[in-house]
Amino acid sequence: MTDAATGPRNARLPFLFIVLTVMIEAIGIGLILPVMPDLLKEVQGVGLSEAAVWGGVLASVYALMQFLFSPTIGNLSDRFGRRPVLLLSMAVICADYVLMAFAHTIWLLLLGRIIAGIAAATMAAATAFMADISAPEKKAQNFGLLSAGFGFGFVLGPALGGILAEWGPRAPFWAAAVISGANLVLGLIVLPETLRKRRAFDWRRANPLGSLVAIKALPGVSALLTVWFFYQVANWVYPAVWAYFTQAAFGWDARMVGISLAVYGVSMVVVQGGLIRVIIPKLGERRTLAWFLPYNAVILLCVAFVPYGWLMLALTPLSALGAVVAPAVQGVTSRAADDDQQGELQGVLASITAVAAIVSPLLMTQVFNLANDGGAHFPGAPFLVASGLMAISWLLFRRAA
Repeated sequence: MTDAATGPRNARLPFLFIVLTVMIEAIGIGLILPVMPDLLKEVQGVGLSEAAVWGGVLASVYALMQFLFSPTIGNLSDRFGRRPVLLLSMAVICADYVLMAFAHTIWLLLLGRIIAGIAAATMAAATAFMADISAPEKKAQNFGLLSAGFGFGFVLGPALGGILAEWGPRAPFWAAAVISGANLVLGLIVLPETLRKRRAFDWRRANPLGSLVAIKALPGVSALLTVWFFYQVANWVYPAVWAYFTQAAFGWDARMVGISLAVYGVSMVVVQGGLIRVIIPKLGERRTLAWFLPYNAVILLCVAFVPYGWLMLALTPLSALGAVVAPAVQGVTSRAADDDQQGELQGVLASITAVAAIVSPLLMTQVFNLANDGGAHFPGAPFLVASGLMAISWLLFRRAA
């Protein structure tokens, strides 16, 4: 949708709002990461190792809820419009942070993560909104800006969370509630409705499998969904094992791990907020995939065997450059879908990403454990596995091209 009131000339505030929404979601996630161990120890009265077990449960539940509800949210946005779905979800997220701030039992924390996972599925509606207001040739670039907003938020979130933790483990939740509430007010003021063509809501399509069946019927999309899955599983190796890998390989402490994550986050913002607007228009979406999928496989292989910490820091911006793959896939698939299927399509992509977020940490941490237990010492083993998965993604794309 480029000719409506929310077209390119008049869409600056809504455009900014959507990017801010994604960024604030990432800030909220990162904001609470530094205090979760202390909060879980306080609530459960347990040591750090047991708190980590519960932390894994909370993280898995969050990702599972995103998987289950992303297609539903996407379909609801195709039926009722982007505006009501986004605003309602933001209100729920704000209330959920308040619940988490008050939670004094593990079951309330678990309920909070369930609610947060469902509400966070609004990424599908946000991406569909971006598709509505973007010209076809600009979609991949604008999807990249959404990813850049998320990356920037994830840089700010942990840093802010660490500072706020001085006021206790619940302070970041209150801060996240205030930030989310302010964004909700902004949305009420500036967010228009962008959906022109509405589609009847169908429960058979408003679930991960039903939506997948409908979207797979689009020409060329089925193979790209498989490419997307292997790419996401491989790429999730970074958040899954980074802290463990860098400590075992280079002896980095928490401060150095934080610095490296900030370097990666800033690099992601530069790539997806700037370089992507040069790379994708110049190469085209499909050539971008053909070049950067194998590029990612090589970078992951280098990370697996890198011998020095300073060299790892030098590789970090190069690894971030491979992030151009995600908006390129979104751009190619978005072109294959009708206007009234954009929400459903983005919901399916979000669900596949959520599955990867469940599968990859379990796989990569187990590989790390096996490769560094009983006298063995190969910290980079998960990255070697990830390189193989990225190579599979590239081969699948070549076969489908």
